[in-house]
Amino acid sequence: MDFAYVILAAALVIAATILALALRRPALPPLVEQKPDPRLDSLIAAQGEIKGQFNQTVAAQAELQRTLTEQIEALNKRLGESLTDSATKTAATITSIGERLTVIDEAQKNISALSGQVVSLQQVLSNKQARGAFGQAQMEEIVRDGLPATLYDFQFTLSNRNRPDCIIRIPGNKALLIIDSKFPLECFDGLRRAVSDEEKKAAAARVRADVSKHVTDIAEKYLIPGEVQTPAIMFVPSESIYADLHDGFADVIQKAHRAQVIVVSPNILMLAINTIQTVMKDARMREQASLIQKEVGQLAADVKRLGERVINLQRHFNQAEADIKDIAISTEKIVTRGEKIRNVELSGPDDKPLLASS
Repeated sequence: MDFAYVILAAALVIAATILALALRRPALPPLVEQKPDPRLDSLIAAQGEIKGQFNQTVAAQAELQRTLTEQIEALNKRLGESLTDSATKTAATITSIGERLTVIDEAQKNISALSGQVVSLQQVLSNKQARGAFGQAQMEEIVRDGLPATLYDFQFTLSNRNRPDCIIRIPGNKALLIIDSKFPLECFDGLRRAVSDEEKKAAAARVRADVSKHVTDIAEKYLIPGEVQTPAIMFVPSESIYADLHDGFADVIQKAHRAQVIVVSPNILMLAINTIQTVMKDARMREQASLIQKEVGQLAADVKRLGERVINLQRHFNQAEADIKDIAISTEKIVTRGEKIRNVELSGPDDKPLLASS
């Protein structure tokens, strides 16, 4: 476009030069034939060439403008499509981000709720009475889920006035199975908080002392000969503490076994309850088998009586058959005599007999 303006300016300059030359040239005298100036012809020819180049330049400028317009339109179209596609993708990304933020918000709420539960659990475990109630509740849930209500009692009073946390009645056995859930957890908390070797040693000694004392208390309070069967069950409401007890305090476990006390975790207690269920089913099956045997014996006696009655009925049938045969013979004789009577011949007054035997 700048080149066209240059050519146009050059043409204007040339036209102005030609006009100035024309104005400076002196006027010819009238009636005198003027001779053509060769410079003017060459100037006119140069002006024609310039005009042709100018026209070509204008045409090239129009073509260039058309090409630029098409390219600009194509660029605008591509730019619009790109912006539309980008806007769509951006909207989808924003929607996805919103959904993820919603999920993150829900997860944050769950984390907050779990944090509150952990804090409440720590508060429960920090209190000895609350900790005992926690173990008691866990043990009761396991027992309730596995046994019918007729086979267990909580806080049952024994003959020595002691009250274990739970007693279980085993079918076919009058002795009670007792469960104690008052495990000393605070000594294990001290063991886990211990840092130095001296603290760990002191905490381990306390664990041995507290657990051993609890084992002794269970054996002395609850193991009544003839009333409570052995072993008694000491419930530990934590799988990790149960594992720590077996890994680091095997001597305490052996002492508990010698005292007829067995230490169980929640999983082992559930296994024991399932075993009791199996024993209960076997006892019921034996009871039902006894009832079945009794009923089968009565059924056999009924069948025997039925056989005797069938034999008696057969005897009656045989007697009835004999009687029927005698009746048939008598009937036949009666019929025969009736025929004879019917065939009686009556004679006149001169005849000797009135009846002729046949």
